[in-house]
Amino acid sequence: MSSTAAFYLLSTLGGYLVTSFLLLKYPTLLHQRKKQRFLSKHISHRGGAGENLENTMAAFQHAVTVGTDMLELDCHITKDEQVVVSHDENLKRSTGVNVNISDLKYCELPTYLGKLDVTFQRACQCEGKDNRIPLLKEVFEAFPTTPINIDIKVNNSVLIKKVPKAPPALSALLPIPPTSEVAAQTDRVHASVVSELVKQYRREHITVWGNASYEIVEKCYRENSDIPILFSLQRVLLILGLFFTGLLPFVPIREQFFEIPMPSIILKLKEPHTMSKSQKFLIWLSDILLMRKALFDHLTARGIQVYIWVLNEEQEYKRAFDLGATGVMTDYPTKLKNFLHDFSA
Repeated sequence: MSSTAAFYLLSTLGGYLVTSFLLLKYPTLLHQRKKQRFLSKHISHRGGAGENLENTMAAFQHAVTVGTDMLELDCHITKDEQVVVSHDENLKRSTGVNVNISDLKYCELPTYLGKLDVTFQRACQCEGKDNRIPLLKEVFEAFPTTPINIDIKVNNSVLIKKVPKAPPALSALLPIPPTSEVAAQTDRVHASVVSELVKQYRREHITVWGNASYEIVEKCYRENSDIPILFSLQRVLLILGLFFTGLLPFVPIREQFFEIPMPSIILKLKEPHTMSKSQKFLIWLSDILLMRKALFDHLTARGIQVYIWVLNEEQEYKRAFDLGATGVMTDYPTKLKNFLHDFSA
């Protein structure tokens, strides 16, 4: 390679690096900052699964009374087309009865057990007297002004007839994987029912929804683009790739909520002797790659909220906020409330 070619190559590379760094720090030079309809620092996971039975009205009421900024919950649909709030499709873990929600009418659903394990807190259980599986519309009616984060857990082909014809695909960083028309409708039906409820209760401005599945998030967006969406797992990985290659500052982003786990918490959920060295290394590496302050600062500068889940200890809360997270999801609403009071003091 001649010295002239090398000079031009180095100049181009240098210009790219400088521009990328500048736009990473000041993204509004290229992108319009997203308008934020609400801000959530305090997010109650399943309503606060460490202080009340998960996904119950008692849990949601307690979290709101404590002062949570947002309720996080999960949705499934029953045989008689009722949208219910439950993390699991199969109720064996939570009720002791080995049945699927989609196989039962709402009136046939069993009640929760009196004690449930707290998923993200090892060797810990929570008790509660309210053991009824609620309807999503009950939550909407009880908390009309509280932002709600909805995890769309399943899709149900029984409701295909209610789904309108999908609009043309909207532009995105990644193309939607090809599917048949029936399969595409099947992916959208559950989102359609939830969308109808959100519209009915006029909650588009205080609702966020999504799933780890890229296809489901796409169908949610097609069904109702007025409801902000979460990043799917596929899109989170893409964002990380763009960040580490310096391309992220140049790419438009449609999502408004970057919701990710803190990988290091996995280490506290398992007995150390049950994990291999390779597993521990992968967790450590994932944590190093994902927990990046520069990434979080860039996203928040673009008006994208960053939520980290599910954190239940004060040192985890502190680490998340020190890294630039805008919100933390917890099983212990009271503990997080007290931390935020002391943290901001």
